[in-house]
Amino acid sequence: MAQYDLDLFTLGGGSGGVRAARMSAHFGARVAIAESGRFGGTCVNVGCIPKKLFSYAAHFREDFEIATSFGWSCAAHGFEWKTLVANKDREIARLNGVYERLLVNAGVEILRGRATLRDAHTVAVNGRTYRARHILVATGSSPHRLAIPGGDLTITSDDAFHLEHLPRRALVLGGGYIAAEFASIFAGLGVETTLAYRGRRLLRWFDAELGERLAIEMGRKGVTIRFGAAPVKIEQLAGGALETWFADGSSGQADLVLNATGRGPNTRGIGLEATGVEFDGDGAVVVDAYLKSSVESIYAIGDATHRLNLTPVATAEGMALAKTLFGGEPTAMDYDNVPTAVFSNPNLATVGLSEDKARGLGRRVDVYKASFRALKHSLSASEEQTFMKLVVDAETGRVLGAHMLGPDAGEIIQGVAIAVKLGATKAQFDATLGIHPTAAEEFVTMRETAA
Repeated sequence: MAQYDLDLFTLGGGSGGVRAARMSAHFGARVAIAESGRFGGTCVNVGCIPKKLFSYAAHFREDFEIATSFGWSCAAHGFEWKTLVANKDREIARLNGVYERLLVNAGVEILRGRATLRDAHTVAVNGRTYRARHILVATGSSPHRLAIPGGDLTITSDDAFHLEHLPRRALVLGGGYIAAEFASIFAGLGVETTLAYRGRRLLRWFDAELGERLAIEMGRKGVTIRFGAAPVKIEQLAGGALETWFADGSSGQADLVLNATGRGPNTRGIGLEATGVEFDGDGAVVVDAYLKSSVESIYAIGDATHRLNLTPVATAEGMALAKTLFGGEPTAMDYDNVPTAVFSNPNLATVGLSEDKARGLGRRVDVYKASFRALKHSLSASEEQTFMKLVVDAETGRVLGAHMLGPDAGEIIQGVAIAVKLGATKAQFDATLGIHPTAAEEFVTMRETAA
């Protein structure tokens, strides 16, 4: 009798788990994957994809307004929330099927159910146990719950994708990318929206100027932003409205309160503790450069490690793990210069070091900036400002970071990220001709350093 039933058992059918499972099978491994919900994980079901679809929907009202300046007679004559949700659900169901077919075609055994570890090589699903040479934890993350009186009256971003109807007034709690995105979505769809954050600027992990300028632009688009506002209590009023009280004694009413104060890894209650796996303070699995935990046979990727909670990072980790275990190519993950975007209104994207981070590392830097009203807005009343910034090593000329706030920021930074990853210098940026007239050309035409 073989010592192991499988070469790899994967817990979780999100982007990272699916990539690891099918690529491992491609290398000839015997693989099973367990998923109790829908394939695709957070990104496909309650994250990147539906959020971007909602973001598109939220931009149309503004687009209609701008269109009149270009001679079009059009206006938003009404918005059907249920139509958007139904069409979103149809697309998500299609993607769920795509992920499952990828696994089936790769020869991965699919197990529908919640998997738990019995020991370092044994996993139980639906009353049956499997012995695996390697076990992969790819269980993703879940939104934090608000630990204040009345915190159970709030919804999370997971819930926001399935609302029966839009509220008239919404309060979004948080200052990260999820809070900024949903505040922009609600406001764009006509909801009276307030964003309350205990800190002093949005997106504290990003370049400081991006967070500061985003707050200004969101304010122009109708979002009321309150800084230094830490919620301490939520009460439901007689008419059904919710009143949120803050640490400074003030309060505000809304019909819906969205708690967007972060996410935590789904690593508890699946048997990891009994195996001796080491966790960090947030409950994430501690892994080495090759994604191995403190237990020889157990690995973890994606949000379960709480490193960079981004879908492309999880899929890259899944690929690296498959190469390491079954491809004969030990592959360590490279987390330098990972680009990312925030689909707020306006969009925001970044790659590389922020100005503060570069200086904190002891680098002497030159900073280049551009702020302008995009050509698209030149015929309208919009005062929206596009902002771009390059952080450059003053000694080598290498571009350490590129940051943008404005329409299609993610699309533009994706291209710039290639140059930053390759170690391009400011002189090489300058030697690149721009495409005129575009916003992106500003990245190769900035010549004067900022004060």
